[in-house]
Amino acid sequence: MTNRIGPRRGLRGPRHAGHTLAAEHLGALSLPVGDDGVIIGTDAEGHPQLIGFHRPAPYDVLLIGGLWTAQVLALRAAATGARVAVETGRTQAWATLAQAAGAGLECVSLHDVGRVPPSGATVGSPVVVVRDCGMRPPRGRVVSSPWQSVLTLLPYLSPVAPRLMRSSTLVGVQRVSPAEAEQTGRILGLARAEIEALPTLADGVTLWVAGGERHWVMTNATDIETGLLGTARRMD
Repeated sequence: MTNRIGPRRGLRGPRHAGHTLAAEHLGALSLPVGDDGVIIGTDAEGHPQLIGFHRPAPYDVLLIGGLWTAQVLALRAAATGARVAVETGRTQAWATLAQAAGAGLECVSLHDVGRVPPSGATVGSPVVVVRDCGMRPPRGRVVSSPWQSVLTLLPYLSPVAPRLMRSSTLVGVQRVSPAEAEQTGRILGLARAEIEALPTLADGVTLWVAGGERHWVMTNATDIETGLLGTARRMD
């Protein structure tokens, strides 16, 4: 069974009478085993790990890491049927991805910083906003809301990082300096072993923290993602 980072939430379905199935038809019955969400990689045991971006409540994710990982998450969110709005000051870094995503459909849109329009997110048309606005992303009008999650990318810790770490439901941390690891550990309440591991992480490895939960995840690109984005890297 797959694991999902964060609590499980969903809409209560309609009440209806139970369904019956003849015994001779049981062999044709199959049920999906797992969870819903965006596959972000695998843990140390090789189990898939997921983020459930599509929620009936506001959901904020902070990634202190590389552009490559944020772009993989954006592609995979679009593949689940979400509309992805990228707020960025480096449009050229996202242009190829936006053109390739959706097989010609405009499922990934690019916007200048502070220029993301209202999305009209609904349960049938969820939205993921990716904020790639540098070290000091401004407080914008784009906020998380029901069926609209916000993923903020910070390349390193900055003066706004502590506030964002405290306000985000889920925080991902990739390789950082020893001093940044110490600061991150104090804010997130990490164990000493976790703090000491952060400066040594390989490209593509992220420590995801949600409350008391800790998940070390390796993100491996598919062949298509590698062809589009290259191999995993922490630096851009």
